[in-house]
Amino acid sequence: MITVTESAAVQIKKVFAEDGRTPETAVLRVFVQGGGCSGFQYGLSVEETPQETDKVFESNGVKIAVDPVSVRYLEGAEVVFVDGLMGGFKINNPNAKSTCGCGQSFQA
Repeated sequence: MITVTESAAVQIKKVFAEDGRTPETAVLRVFVQGGGCSGFQYGLSVEETPQETDKVFESNGVKIAVDPVSVRYLEGAEVVFVDGLMGGFKINNPNAKSTCGCGQSFQA
Protein backbone atom coordinates (compact mmCIF):
# COMPACT_ATOMS: atom_id res chain seq x y z
CA MET A 1 0.00 0.00 0.00
CA ILE A 2 1.10 3.54 -0.77
CA THR A 3 -0.37 6.47 1.14
CA VAL A 4 -0.65 10.22 0.64
CA THR A 5 -0.54 12.62 3.59
CA GLU A 6 -3.40 15.07 4.02
CA SER A 7 -1.21 18.04 3.03
CA ALA A 8 0.03 16.19 -0.08
CA ALA A 9 -3.56 15.29 -1.02
CA VAL A 10 -4.54 18.98 -0.90
CA GLN A 11 -1.65 19.86 -3.23
CA ILE A 12 -2.35 16.93 -5.57
CA LYS A 13 -5.99 18.01 -5.88
CA LYS A 14 -4.75 21.52 -6.79
CA VAL A 15 -2.55 19.99 -9.52
CA PHE A 16 -5.55 18.00 -10.78
CA ALA A 17 -7.69 21.18 -10.86
CA GLU A 18 -5.00 23.12 -12.77
CA ASP A 19 -5.15 20.34 -15.36
CA GLY A 20 -8.97 20.54 -15.49
CA ARG A 21 -9.41 17.27 -13.60
CA THR A 22 -10.84 16.09 -10.30
CA PRO A 23 -9.99 13.16 -8.01
CA GLU A 24 -12.79 11.30 -9.80
CA THR A 25 -11.27 11.88 -13.26
CA ALA A 26 -7.56 11.49 -12.56
CA VAL A 27 -5.01 9.28 -10.83
CA LEU A 28 -1.58 10.08 -9.48
CA ARG A 29 0.99 7.73 -10.98
CA VAL A 30 3.92 7.01 -8.67
CA PHE A 31 6.80 5.13 -10.24
CA VAL A 32 10.44 4.17 -9.94
CA GLN A 33 12.92 4.29 -12.81
CA GLY A 34 16.62 3.76 -13.16
CA GLY A 35 18.79 6.84 -12.73
CA GLY A 36 19.55 9.48 -10.19
CA CYS A 37 22.70 9.61 -8.11
CA SER A 38 21.67 6.60 -5.97
CA GLY A 39 20.55 4.16 -8.68
CA PHE A 40 16.76 4.65 -8.77
CA GLN A 41 14.68 7.78 -8.93
CA TYR A 42 11.07 8.54 -8.15
CA GLY A 43 8.56 9.89 -10.62
CA LEU A 44 5.07 11.34 -10.34
CA SER A 45 2.59 12.07 -13.10
CA VAL A 46 -1.12 12.73 -13.52
CA GLU A 47 -3.11 10.38 -15.73
CA GLU A 48 -6.74 9.89 -16.64
CA THR A 49 -6.96 6.19 -15.87
CA PRO A 50 -4.72 3.48 -14.47
CA GLN A 51 -3.34 0.79 -16.75
CA GLU A 52 -4.88 -2.68 -16.58
CA THR A 53 -1.85 -4.14 -14.79
CA ASP A 54 -1.48 -1.33 -12.22
CA LYS A 55 -2.06 -1.68 -8.52
CA VAL A 56 -4.45 1.08 -7.49
CA PHE A 57 -4.62 2.52 -3.98
CA GLU A 58 -6.71 5.32 -2.51
CA SER A 59 -5.53 7.60 0.26
CA ASN A 60 -7.04 10.87 1.52
CA GLY A 61 -9.31 11.08 -1.54
CA VAL A 62 -6.55 10.55 -4.12
CA LYS A 63 -6.26 7.48 -6.35
CA ILE A 64 -2.69 6.26 -6.78
CA ALA A 65 -1.60 4.00 -9.65
CA VAL A 66 1.63 2.00 -9.48
CA ASP A 67 2.99 -0.34 -12.15
CA PRO A 68 3.86 -3.95 -11.15
CA VAL A 69 7.64 -3.37 -11.19
CA SER A 70 7.56 -0.15 -9.14
CA VAL A 71 5.15 -1.52 -6.54
CA ARG A 72 7.76 -3.85 -5.08
CA TYR A 73 10.10 -0.88 -4.45
CA LEU A 74 7.35 1.37 -3.10
CA GLU A 75 5.40 -0.93 -0.76
CA GLY A 76 4.64 1.05 2.40
CA ALA A 77 5.82 4.37 0.92
CA GLU A 78 4.19 7.70 1.68
CA VAL A 79 3.83 10.73 -0.62
CA VAL A 80 4.34 13.93 1.36
CA PHE A 81 4.37 17.61 0.48
CA VAL A 82 7.07 19.84 1.93
CA ASP A 83 6.62 23.61 1.86
CA GLY A 84 9.62 25.85 1.38
CA LEU A 85 12.47 26.69 -0.95
CA MET A 86 13.52 23.08 -1.60
CA GLY A 87 10.01 21.77 -1.01
CA GLY A 88 7.58 19.94 -3.19
CA PHE A 89 6.42 16.35 -3.35
CA LYS A 90 8.69 13.83 -1.65
CA ILE A 91 8.51 10.07 -1.16
CA ASN A 92 9.15 8.57 2.27
CA ASN A 93 10.18 5.04 1.34
CA PRO A 94 10.84 2.43 4.04
CA ASN A 95 12.44 0.15 1.42
CA ALA A 96 15.25 2.56 0.54
CA LYS A 97 18.61 1.44 1.92
CA SER A 98 20.06 4.89 1.24
CA THR A 99 18.97 8.12 -0.42
CA CYS A 100 20.73 11.02 -2.05
CA GLY A 101 20.87 14.44 -0.43
CA CYS A 102 17.86 15.81 -2.31
CA GLY A 103 15.71 12.76 -1.59
CA GLN A 104 14.77 12.24 -5.25
CA SER A 105 16.75 9.05 -5.73
CA PHE A 106 17.46 5.98 -3.65
CA GLN A 107 19.28 2.68 -3.49
CA ALA A 108 17.23 -0.49 -2.99
